[in-house]
This record gives sequence, structure tokens and C-alpha cells, in this order.
Amino acid sequence: MAASFGVETPITNADKTFVQLRDDIVEGIIPSGSKLSETELSTKYQVSRAVIREAINRLATCHLVERKANVGARVVGLSAEGLVQLYQVREALEGMAARLAAKHMSDEEISSLKALLDSHFDTVKSGENYYQEAGDVDFHYRIVQGSKNAHLISVLIDGLYHLVRMYRVQFGMAGPRVSTAFDEHKHVVYAIANRDEELAEMLMRRHILYSKTNIEKKLNKDL
Repeated sequence: MAASFGVETPITNADKTFVQLRDDIVEGIIPSGSKLSETELSTKYQVSRAVIREAINRLATCHLVERKANVGARVVGLSAEGLVQLYQVREALEGMAARLAAKHMSDEEISSLKALLDSHFDTVKSGENYYQEAGDVDFHYRIVQGSKNAHLISVLIDGLYHLVRMYRVQFGMAGPRVSTAFDEHKHVVYAIANRDEELAEMLMRRHILYSKTNIEKKLNKDL
């Protein structure tokens, strides 16, 4: 299932370019809303325009790039309205994922999830940004994967994962939100460990709602 999450080790030159371009967009190195020039990008990443074109097409499928007539390809813009719509979907689907994870995750997977949170404690204690890297070291990734529902995994990971990360990375949790988000994660894990499906869903939905409110405040301040 690892390949479905878009964090596998790149094999081909096209894969490597796609991953690099995707990460640069998520991290804001290529700013949101900026136009993507195949010529400029082929020079920057030292690959052919065909490779860049393929990467842009793949980025469009995970909602990081949008194409418009007479405009071309642009990095998706980050907006308060876009955040609200994205997080409405995320709240519902990740809530469902937490419910299913409480039912389907193995005891070993839950122990590993607890260990992951323990490894995040130093970050929280230092007050650093707490958005986590992509893949297995991402708390949310683990829970979605733990749902064991292929359709849910496809929608959340193949479709929305990196757009969500874009908001999380660029307007990530810092200051007081770091410790509260960490505590919310712990409560979700406890509910999953206790096999309390209803509580796991409720806590996850509440956590994502709080995160949305936090990011929305930063967005409105910056825009």
C-alpha cells in the first residue's frame, strides 16, 4: 500500500522530478498561485519539458496544480474559502478513518502509533512547528492507513493528502497550538486503543475543526 501514499522512493527520473516539484510546492518554495513555466522548470530541475509536463499533470490529480484556459498551469492558491471546503471534507472522512481504525488496527499498529507520538514529544516540548513529515511519521497518515478501507485511503491520500499538507506546512501549528494539538492526538490514540469507535471519530473531527480554525486565523491575518 505504500505506493498509494505518494511517499515511496522515486525510481525514474520523472518520479524524482514529480516528488521534488511536489515537495517544493507543499513547502512554499514555489509560492501558491504562481504560474508554472515548463521552460523555466526544465532548466531549474535539469530535465526535459516532457518530464516537467508529466509532473504537472500528476500534480493536478492531487489538487496542487490547476489548469485554466488561456492561463496555463498554476500552483493552487491557498485561501480561507478553500481551507474551509477542504477541511469540511477532511473532518468527515478522517473522522470516519478514526472510527474504522479503532475497529481494524492491530494491537501492534496501535503500539507503533503510541511510539510515534512519544517520538514527537521533543518537538512539542521545544515549541517547534508540529506538522510532521509525510508518510509513516505522520500521525494522520497512520490512522488513515489503519482504517483498512481502500476507497477512503484513495480519496484522502491519493487525492487530498498533499493539499492538506500544503496548508499544514505553510500555516503549521506553532505556539500554544503545538501542545494542544499534541494532546488531541493522544486522546484520539487512547480512544482507538480502547476500541471506542464513536469516541475516536468524535475526537478526530473535533481535532480537525480546531486545526482548521487555527489555520484560518493565520490565513486571514496574512491575506
